[in-house]
Amino acid sequence: MEENIRQNLIDAGCDEEFIKRFDCCICDKKQCEKMLAKHRKELLQEVHEKEDNISCLDYLVYKMKQENLE
Repeated sequence: MEENIRQNLIDAGCDEEFIKRFDCCICDKKQCEKMLAKHRKELLQEVHEKEDNISCLDYLVYKMKQENLE
């Protein structure tokens, strides 16, 4: 595997197991694309979960400020 591809996978949050599996299927472009799409979907799900966490915190801060105004 080219070092720049490996580094890009690391930068994208892929673990060593993922990188090894990716390296094994590097000659099968469709399989590689499926793996990358799945990883992207997982990352996006994490982003949405964190957005929900932030929304909950924002609401808590809002409610606390409202209580202080009363």
